[in-house]
Amino acid sequence: MSDTTTKTAPWTSSIPTAVLILADGTVIEGKGLGATGAIEAEVVFNTALTGYEEILTDPSYAGQIVTFTFPHIGNVGTNSEDVEDLTPANRHGAVGAIFKADITSPSNYRASEDLDAWLKARGVIALYGIDTRALTALIRERGAQNAVIAHDPSGKFDMEALKARARAWSGLVNLDLAKDVTIGQSLVWKETPWVKGKGYGEENEPQYHIVALDFGVKRNILRLLAGLGAKVTVLPATATAEDVLAYNPDGVFLSNGPGDPAATGEYAVPTIRKLVDSGLPVFGICLGHQMLALALGAKTEKMHQGHHGANHPVKDYTTGKVEIVSMNHGFAVDSKSLPEGVEETHVSLFDGSNCGLRVVGKPVFSVQHHPEASPGPQDSHYLFRRFINLIRERKGEAPLPERDQAA
Repeated sequence: MSDTTTKTAPWTSSIPTAVLILADGTVIEGKGLGATGAIEAEVVFNTALTGYEEILTDPSYAGQIVTFTFPHIGNVGTNSEDVEDLTPANRHGAVGAIFKADITSPSNYRASEDLDAWLKARGVIALYGIDTRALTALIRERGAQNAVIAHDPSGKFDMEALKARARAWSGLVNLDLAKDVTIGQSLVWKETPWVKGKGYGEENEPQYHIVALDFGVKRNILRLLAGLGAKVTVLPATATAEDVLAYNPDGVFLSNGPGDPAATGEYAVPTIRKLVDSGLPVFGICLGHQMLALALGAKTEKMHQGHHGANHPVKDYTTGKVEIVSMNHGFAVDSKSLPEGVEETHVSLFDGSNCGLRVVGKPVFSVQHHPEASPGPQDSHYLFRRFINLIRERKGEAPLPERDQAA
């Protein structure tokens, strides 16, 4: 079909105040919510049943539009406690969202704001009232789609101009987005995990000092580290190895984040190589995992549709156990490219893609999935204790049990 031909999908709304236009010219019409305007991004789908606020505020979704496969979004409203980006005032996370059902008034004791107002405040453009199953099937067949999402309450859109924008956008390959979501200066993190009836705690007597490189870190990662007795100093993505080592840390954490690891790796990989060579324990998650792999000599690749959800089965070869985990990534480490001395430790049971590695003989490991969840299951929380145990071993201290007795 010609790019200039409007291919209106069969699941469109009769009152279009928002549109999604794919790079191939497909137009999907629905109702608008949240911010107005238009923006280019990659369309993906997320299969999680809960946690839409945490999903939309995950900085790893920068440059993306999230299609929720669960039909009812917004029922529990929003609140200030469930935001995951480190600096909410800067509103890092997904730029667009797509829902099936109409948004209802919030009904939850923790709700402080409805979803529409919250989306407006964060500048997120939303589209609802479409068949999200059909859109998900399209993405599964064709892969994650470059697109433009637009919202105008008047329903007036310059379709040809929006199609041109969608065609022209180059996508996430070779795009460094970590520089857009990282903090501007260092900060010390003390907040510990949320406890019902008490809220978040604070670690004021830390036993360890961890430096975290922020490529788009989530708050719950930092909370879990602090909850295990760590003072966490967070540094910008562009920090050098010398910057990190100047803090004399007990360990180094490489965070999650958005974009192409090869692009961010242009400046981050040399730093990571030096940190690995320093002998310090190093732990990476998601983008941090991918860039650690690059630093060790492996390769990364763009995935067809990526992994986005809270129900992904992953096998941990180090324990022989299968865990259900949270995932959010569109690039992956090519397991065939792992060099000698680097072992694959985790694998996706959906498609066999790499989900973890470790360096033989060094206290260095990483995982592709999100063990902190938020949202999602807590099967992989033990990985944070594994990291702390590497620090304890280096200090000559006895290890903590990797899992609680009840786990």
